[in-house]
Amino acid sequence: MAKIIKHQYFFAHPVETVWEYLTNSALMGQWLMKNDFQPVVGHEFQFRTGGRANLNFDGVFYCKVLNIEPFKTLSYSWNCGPGEGRITLESVVTWQLEPRENGTEVFLDHRGFNQEQNLDMYHGLLHGWPEKFQNIERLLNPESNGHSHA
Repeated sequence: MAKIIKHQYFFAHPVETVWEYLTNSALMGQWLMKNDFQPVVGHEFQFRTGGRANLNFDGVFYCKVLNIEPFKTLSYSWNCGPGEGRITLESVVTWQLEPRENGTEVFLDHRGFNQEQNLDMYHGLLHGWPEKFQNIERLLNPESNGHSHA
């Protein structure tokens, strides 16, 4: 039953700019969640948001940086559960960046949804990640936030 979330998104910005949004804790807090991320292999950190009882989720993602290749690859564990130290989802998020002539292609791979009890979280994130890409897009292009002057 292993499910994998894969998304691809193009940003008309250089790799260095996009990388900053994936590795700078303050910027991540603007498009993803509050966190104490540091781009250091082995660093344990948390993403914090509101709990969702219907997802068996206490509002904290427990993460650890697994791999960093600056401006190319970033991966971290992404574990969560209903609270009291219980973890019911153990997954891994991997970002890959590829420079293009006019910007950066970003690939997201989120895997580890191996149990029946992970399906609701899988579906939530399957639709949630594209919204996060759009959040980054809005932060990168504040002048074009729905204000067209055509």
